[in-house]
Amino acid sequence: MAQGVLWILLGLLLWSDPGTASLPLLMDSVIQALAELEQKVPAANASHTASAWLLSASNSGTHNRLYHFLLGWSLDAAELGPYPLSPELQGLIKEVAQHDVREGQEYGVVLAPDGSTVAVEPLLAGLEAGLQGRKVINLPLDSTATSREAGVTFPDVVAIAPDVKATSSPGLTDASPDVTTADIGANSPDATTGCPDVQASLPDAKAKTPPTMVDSLLAVTLAGNLGLTFLQGPQTQSHPDLGTEGCWDQLSAPRTFTLLDPKASLLTTAFLNGALDGVILGDYLSRTPEPRPSLSHLLSQYYGTGVARDPGFRSNFRRQNGAALTSASILAQQVWGTLVLLQRLEPVHSQLRCMSQEQLAQVAANATKEFTEAFLGCPAIHPRCRWGAAPYQGRPTPLQLPLGFLYVHHTYVPAPPCTDFARCAANMRSMQRYHQDTQGWKDIGYSFVVGSDGYVYEGRGWHWVGAHTLGHNSRGFGVAIVGNYTAALPTEAALRTVRDTLPSCAVRAGLLRPDYALLGHRQLVRTDCPGDALFHLLRTWPHFTATVKPRPARSVSRRSRREPPPRTLPATDLQ
Repeated sequence: MAQGVLWILLGLLLWSDPGTASLPLLMDSVIQALAELEQKVPAANASHTASAWLLSASNSGTHNRLYHFLLGWSLDAAELGPYPLSPELQGLIKEVAQHDVREGQEYGVVLAPDGSTVAVEPLLAGLEAGLQGRKVINLPLDSTATSREAGVTFPDVVAIAPDVKATSSPGLTDASPDVTTADIGANSPDATTGCPDVQASLPDAKAKTPPTMVDSLLAVTLAGNLGLTFLQGPQTQSHPDLGTEGCWDQLSAPRTFTLLDPKASLLTTAFLNGALDGVILGDYLSRTPEPRPSLSHLLSQYYGTGVARDPGFRSNFRRQNGAALTSASILAQQVWGTLVLLQRLEPVHSQLRCMSQEQLAQVAANATKEFTEAFLGCPAIHPRCRWGAAPYQGRPTPLQLPLGFLYVHHTYVPAPPCTDFARCAANMRSMQRYHQDTQGWKDIGYSFVVGSDGYVYEGRGWHWVGAHTLGHNSRGFGVAIVGNYTAALPTEAALRTVRDTLPSCAVRAGLLRPDYALLGHRQLVRTDCPGDALFHLLRTWPHFTATVKPRPARSVSRRSRREPPPRTLPATDLQ
């Protein structure tokens, strides 16, 4: 039934009125559309195996050729009738069918309940690949393939998903002997034919074992897009911007998503979120025996409290779960292999012509390194616009980067840890109101605030002096964990963020010195912060520094003297 629903979506796209008003661009709206289709799709169509939303992008683009080859899509529009779906849902389907970035705005994305923005296209590609089972395509390097659009018959690449017990944390790294493989036939000239010196190696390219197979799930979600984006300047170390965030025009009924960097590549945070979700859920579906859960039910759980009531198996923790599914070395082989496949699909991508295997390997290595270190290796940070921050009052003072200290706080009030986006965002707004209206500060004092929902919330951020550690605000970043940790400890996920991922990401980006010192707030200011339990744990962390040299009074900035450390918030301010 799930595959039938995805197939029928294309019929809705073909029959819908382009001028129809659409629903807010929310993941809940997507789930609503799926639920309505699941109630109306005829049982006879349940055998269809195409993701119709993605088929709506029926141009001749590179991604479409990859989808057609790996997922085996074909369509006779005359066979599809206009199923009775509300005009609003038809408009939504039309609007989110294809991901794109144009003139600083991102299209084909929706706002999820966890506060993240998700591209729908790679999500659905992963769902479809999972419903079809993990297909493995053999890659002889001297063979080529021609697109279906040219009328050439493809080998049978349909694979039956292994009949194994579904788990909440399956591994793509595990070999699956039950998956059918197919070879690429030699149907067209090699893309490197007639290219001068095509085997010339790059200066830093090392001898590597060429890929022998392509995993359809990784190829249609992550590998293809990573490889194609990093084709820019393969002989240089320049990398496209990866993981750019953005702001919605409004959070209650979002319609327009504007990127914070108008020159962002297609590999935005929203796209990578959707791709990771597609990999995670596609792998889950491929390992789940029939009858599989409906897609609307699966997505409701994943973007809610967790699949199969597992709070760790939800969108909040996509980076951790995605990193656990495959290693960097395997992903690099998949990116390389997908580029090899695209080099043999007609018509060949213009930038892939005349590229040697050494060059493709270097592109794959660069793309994988940047993705695993700059995205998977960094925490997900909600920008200020996502939690509804009020404007900074006045002009912020820039930090002189990189800094040498990381100061750890607890908020004390709010005392309960925040475990979902709505509560964490409300806590951020409450703390900012107290700091601005009661304390008279320019903004919320902390550089960043860590929730127990899997996210970091941007306060003053990486570039502006905060008001968190009196006399030391310009020397280090102030990071607070929501909650009172006098007697209890934060969640392991929150602790890992402060101990590992946030500082390592800052070091890599040149924002924090590699030899930075980690201190508890109480070591510099007369306070109990960050609480006895948390401070005792801090003392065991690698960068913790027990001895602190007092800072000369003359080096204390006027702003630091003017803005004392955060105090306890009155309970009434949390309302």
